[in-house]
Amino acid sequence: MPEGAHAHVQSGESLLFLTDEQLRKGIEAMFFAYRGFTADPDRILEEYGYGRAHHRALHFIHRSPGTTVNNLLAILGVTKQSLNRVLRTLIVDGLVESRVGKRDKRERHLFLTEAGDALERKLSDAQRARMRAAYRAAGPEAVAGFRQVLEAMMEPELRRHFKRLKDSGS
Repeated sequence: MPEGAHAHVQSGESLLFLTDEQLRKGIEAMFFAYRGFTADPDRILEEYGYGRAHHRALHFIHRSPGTTVNNLLAILGVTKQSLNRVLRTLIVDGLVESRVGKRDKRERHLFLTEAGDALERKLSDAQRARMRAAYRAAGPEAVAGFRQVLEAMMEPELRRHFKRLKDSGS
C-alpha cells in the first residue's frame, strides 16, 4: 500500500471511533452551517411574508413539475393541513398552479408559474452561491465525503426520495 494511502486509511479508521466531544462539535457545526445556508433565502422569503415551508414547497415543485400533493407530503413530512395552508398561499399569490389529474381526478398536480419559477431561482441562486464557495474551499474529497455523510444520515424512505430526485438528473 502506498505510504499516503496508509495514512489516509489510518485517519479514516480513526474517524470510526469519534468521541462524544467530536460528535458534539459536528452537531454544532451542522446547526451553524444550516443557519448560514438558510440565512439568505430567509431574507428573501421575509419580503414576501413567507417562511421556510414555502421555500421547500417551491423547491420540490420546481424539481418535479407535476408532482402530486401526496408526493410533496411524503417528501416534506408535514401534515396535510400545514401543506394545504402553504399551497393555498402560493396558489393565491400566483406562484403555484394546481391542476386536476388526467387519470385520477382526485389528484392535484403542482406546477410553478413563471413568477414562482423566478422566486425559486432567486432562492436557490443564493444557496448555490454559498454551497459553491464552501465546496471550492473544502475540495473534491471533502465534498464527496460530505455527501456520503448526509446520505448516511437520511431515513431510508427519505433516501429513496433523494435517490429518485438525484437519478432524475434535472
